[in-house]
Amino acid sequence: MNKHALLFVIVFLLGGLLAGCGRSLPDNPDNTVPTDNSKTETEPVTLQVLTNRIDLIENGVYRQYADEFAQLHPGVTVKFEGITNYAGDIMVRLSTRTIGDVLLVPNSIKNEALPDYFEPLSAELFENVRFADFKAYSGQRYGIATGASTTGIVYNKEAFKRAGIVNVPTTLEQFYDACEKLKLAGVVPVYLNYGAQWPLMTWGEDLVSYMTGNPEYLNEMVLTDEPWTIDNAWGQAITIVKTLIDKGYVEEQLLSNQWEASKRELAEGHAGMYLMGNWVINQVVAAGAVADDIGFFPFPYDNSDKRYAPLSPDWFVGVSKFSEHKELAEAWIDYFVHDSGYMDDSGFLPVDNSKEPTLPQFKEFVSFGTEFLEKSVPNDTLLEIAGAAQMTFWSGDYIQEWIAAPNLKDAFDQYNKRWKEARNISKS
Repeated sequence: MNKHALLFVIVFLLGGLLAGCGRSLPDNPDNTVPTDNSKTETEPVTLQVLTNRIDLIENGVYRQYADEFAQLHPGVTVKFEGITNYAGDIMVRLSTRTIGDVLLVPNSIKNEALPDYFEPLSAELFENVRFADFKAYSGQRYGIATGASTTGIVYNKEAFKRAGIVNVPTTLEQFYDACEKLKLAGVVPVYLNYGAQWPLMTWGEDLVSYMTGNPEYLNEMVLTDEPWTIDNAWGQAITIVKTLIDKGYVEEQLLSNQWEASKRELAEGHAGMYLMGNWVINQVVAAGAVADDIGFFPFPYDNSDKRYAPLSPDWFVGVSKFSEHKELAEAWIDYFVHDSGYMDDSGFLPVDNSKEPTLPQFKEFVSFGTEFLEKSVPNDTLLEIAGAAQMTFWSGDYIQEWIAAPNLKDAFDQYNKRWKEARNISKS
């Protein structure tokens, strides 16, 4: 295990976990926060911030951050633009250079292209910060992580009780048994959010990156013409999902986007489990759950005694190269990452090594003795081959295709053919 990841977990366990205080929300949320400029002679400035967190725009949390920032920087108005399909739409925005002042760095862009769209960030921002070099090129850093997370089963304890599940499952066989009990109790065992598409990455790139115990698993795909086989980690992961569907352990309306509805279903105990990052826990609580009723345990992806879980960065945030207010844009990033409370409000683990997590469910998660693996930086060769093969990693789209395929081997064979051709292109 990466020694830094080990230190991360030890600090969490020794430091004690304290439940974070809730943040009061404004009564009338708005995506634009006007600032009273009557008390300053500073010329008014508007910062445009692009984000995927439409929920935090609508519920007023982002407005509160912007208001606090305006107190520190009189004359500044922060305007948020929420983008539903961020991973796909932001690539179009990059090509037209309409990316505001601050934005989330797309995961599919190669690091060598970062200087074309982003401004280098000051070294001071990265003191004690994890994943500091994920978005770096030629000695410059262009993005800083907005949070850290692990992935596991988020579950409703009351739903488990109604189904007669006394202990959380620690093997795949026990997991299927728990699903059957939930189904018999009239509870949707597992919400895939198949229709929303992007959550499926937790069953794809995310899962295969840690179930093998090899954080370089994805990067090593560039060494083979056939990365997808039935008997490797990819086949194992997709087979689990197909088994859940075949046994009726998932939501009925697979094709529709039920992301927001699924959070209410889990909050109310009509659904039992998600495979998701710890960041979703606060969203489920916000959807109506009693915080103590929501638990979190490592996903038992096989029947062995050894269990791994990832330590991964969430989205990285950076300053647009085309911003006319680069200094203020970086000041916003500094405030947002270090002082706004966003990580606690969103249920993330801190990226600052000097801070402790406040998420109470994390204590339950680490009690299972799971070994953490810190995620590796996706190398440019992986992204180059994926691009040539017309695959958008971390989007969930091709995972959706594989799950629906009548014959998984045939689906894998088609993608292996594209991958081999793309590898040959990258070599030429």
